[in-house]
Amino acid sequence: MTATLVKETSPPAPPPGPVADRTRRLRRRGKIVALLFVFPALLLLGALVVYPVLFSVGRSFFDASGTTFVGGDNYTEMFRDPATLKAVRNTAIWVVVAPALLTGLGLILAVLVEKVRWATAFKLLLFMPMAVSFLAAGIIFRLAYDEDPDKGVLNAAVVSVHDAFKEQSSYPTARARDGQGLTKEKDGSYRTSASVSPGDAVTLGLVGVQPGDLPGDARPASGAAGQQAASDELRGVVYLDFTPGGGGEQGKVDARESGLPGMKVEAVRDGKPVATATTAADGSFRFEGLESGSYAVKLPSSNFAPPYEGVSWLGPALVTPAIIGAYLWIWTGFAMVLIGAGLSTLPRDALEAARMDGANEWQIFRRITVPLLAPVLTVVFVTLVINVMKVFDLVYIIAPGPVQEDATVLATQMWLVSFGGGNNQGLGSALGVLLLLLVVPAMVFNVRRFRRSQR
Repeated sequence: MTATLVKETSPPAPPPGPVADRTRRLRRRGKIVALLFVFPALLLLGALVVYPVLFSVGRSFFDASGTTFVGGDNYTEMFRDPATLKAVRNTAIWVVVAPALLTGLGLILAVLVEKVRWATAFKLLLFMPMAVSFLAAGIIFRLAYDEDPDKGVLNAAVVSVHDAFKEQSSYPTARARDGQGLTKEKDGSYRTSASVSPGDAVTLGLVGVQPGDLPGDARPASGAAGQQAASDELRGVVYLDFTPGGGGEQGKVDARESGLPGMKVEAVRDGKPVATATTAADGSFRFEGLESGSYAVKLPSSNFAPPYEGVSWLGPALVTPAIIGAYLWIWTGFAMVLIGAGLSTLPRDALEAARMDGANEWQIFRRITVPLLAPVLTVVFVTLVINVMKVFDLVYIIAPGPVQEDATVLATQMWLVSFGGGNNQGLGSALGVLLLLLVVPAMVFNVRRFRRSQR
């Protein structure tokens, strides 16, 4: 018996006909319709993104007027300019500090919010600054950082805490009249020009204090000025050598002249204080039990110390950290909400299994929660890196004019060079190209992560 093997072959394709032609027409029509719908978006993308990028790249090779081709001179000048180098440094500080702090704060708050009863309200409260524009936020923090404690809320709090632990001088503007027996020392203190001895009474007249600024318990000094000192004591009075309404005699305690209460006084011998006292309501003081000899009466510089004005938040040293603080206030809610969304997708059985195995909350957080949230944390961090590279509003609004250069970043430097007085759009375009080159790697990294997560 013989078997015949028959090779199976696919049936021949049907000849083109009306059905196949109709299918091709429908596909072609679908592509045309899709292109018609996409065309407006592509047109806007080209007009608002592609064209400006290409124009900026081309403009960066021309001089300030835009008529002379200079090649790479703008890029060379960019890294020779001290202001640009400072902008690069500040941008690096922003990129390193702000995203790391925001990601850390967002992670901590997202974990803690899960333990809060009113979690939704708490999230809403932290997310509310995102609804505030950068312009409004900059104005808010410009006022909050004001150095005047009567205007800046932060300095008002700092001054209140400082004054609660350290006594403030009552007479910061007081001074002695020239030729009235008091000599000013280098440290700002005053001492008697002539030596005094136990049994003497001295009068120390000061000016520069408004009668309305006197303490409420101040009393006339005339009664204390007439008292005699015992043989073993040194007595005196510190008074305001000014008669309201005019009149009186300089260097003499008149009837209507007030004592200066609360003034610290020292008896000095051989350059060292041997006794201290504080003036009473009428400005009187006395040192008892002094040994015979020569002394000098000293008013320490602490009596005339200027009031504590707080911290110079917007000074050259702190302006960048201060602006970063404002940025954290705005974006902490964003980081918390995104990380919280990732936290809600974690497998609860893994967390419960770890608790049953005896792991504490810190071990669970460090060894399970953070590793599982690593993809979300990376996306948040890279997104914030892209955002801080473009920060402009806060820096421009919060930083005062004198310290604008100390706080400048690449975005503000690009604007200042091009439109803020520099009028060199060639150099400004080069700065824009540099900023684009710094942002592109982070954007590519984020896009690749999104694609991997979709797979």
